[in-house]
Amino acid sequence: MTHAISRRLLVAAAAGSALALSFASSAFAEVKLTFLVDNAPATVKASEALAAAFHAKNPDITVEVESRPGGGEGDNIVKTRLATGEMTDVFMYNTGSLFHALNPQQNMLDLTDESYQSDIMDTFKSVVSENGKIYGAPFRTTMGGGVLYNKKIYAELGLKVPKTWAEFMQNNAVIKEKTKAAPVIQTFKDTWTSQLFFLGDFYNVLQAAPTFPDDFTANKAKFATTPAAMKGFEHQAEVFKAGFLNEDFGSASYDDGLRMVSTGEGAHYPMLTFAIGNLFENYKDNLDDVGFFALPGDDAANNGLTVWVGEGVYGYAQTEHPDEAKKFMAFVASKDGCDVQTEAIGALGPYMTKSCTLPEDVPSPTKDLVSYFAEGGKNAPALEFLSPVKGPALEQITVEIGSGIRSPIDGAKLYDEDVRKQALQLDLPGWE
Repeated sequence: MTHAISRRLLVAAAAGSALALSFASSAFAEVKLTFLVDNAPATVKASEALAAAFHAKNPDITVEVESRPGGGEGDNIVKTRLATGEMTDVFMYNTGSLFHALNPQQNMLDLTDESYQSDIMDTFKSVVSENGKIYGAPFRTTMGGGVLYNKKIYAELGLKVPKTWAEFMQNNAVIKEKTKAAPVIQTFKDTWTSQLFFLGDFYNVLQAAPTFPDDFTANKAKFATTPAAMKGFEHQAEVFKAGFLNEDFGSASYDDGLRMVSTGEGAHYPMLTFAIGNLFENYKDNLDDVGFFALPGDDAANNGLTVWVGEGVYGYAQTEHPDEAKKFMAFVASKDGCDVQTEAIGALGPYMTKSCTLPEDVPSPTKDLVSYFAEGGKNAPALEFLSPVKGPALEQITVEIGSGIRSPIDGAKLYDEDVRKQALQLDLPGWE
């Protein structure tokens, strides 16, 4: 009898313990979030570091990183998963015009009222917003389009960083007269590099014609008939006509350009600042001899930078864990999130979170770039973040203008026609 009672008590106790463990388990049930990113090694490394750091701070939430191809194949995967209801809880994607193509009001969590938004730069908010609502949090650093320059040449000649186009051309004239260096480097073997005089000038276009992106998208403004928008083409023709280019500009490559500006064979190289990473890899010994400045316009007081904004992270509107997804995105956008990314992959540009700082030992051109985002710094997104329209033939047109083959006005008219074809393919209203 005693034995039977003891067995009953043990069974009851075991059942009670199991029930208690069940309650405890449900009370602290772990949530698993999925995070879709592109498969670039740096992207995956940064994403996995963020997932691990977030889990360390939030043990009840695990973030599982999934990767997809980049480019058009990756775009199709994102759009297909959204269309079929199979998107991950959080996903990384472009900002600007490609962001709008994903129908954010239907597919993304609204982040407008999240407390961290006050710490996010307006430049970023402008390219992840639709109808007054914010849908994205910043991921990784951003880059600028301007001019890499050789600081040794500037120091030897007593030159100052130009704030206007006239000052830039004066510097080029001095360099041509007093050194053997090419005042301006162009590398048309890699045709994409020919676009920077034009694309990097867009901050200046916005200062003179603030409504140009909307008017351009609606087919109410053309490059050939908008004087401010023409200047990028005109400037490219000016440096060619003045004889400021390297002799081999037609056959020189992107890597030739980086070598020339870092060693002093050339003084100025119009380029995107992602090139700082390539300089670090291939010309590290000369990296501190390279600086960076925004492509100057007409007004020194309004000197500012055209920005290629980094990617955003977005929450899927149909996620089963919206609160946890928002919490993860808040971490990505936080100073702690920035520090995790810097530790994982380094930082060659500014973060879009105001409280984020970079290490003291970042390369010299990176420090110059960051100054355009500091208090009082001026910057604005490139046109491709404000309009879905960009003609595919631009790099061929800028090669022709930059080689003296085609005049700026003829190039602008040709580009307007190139743009029209693309706008028709996109079925944009107002185009025919």
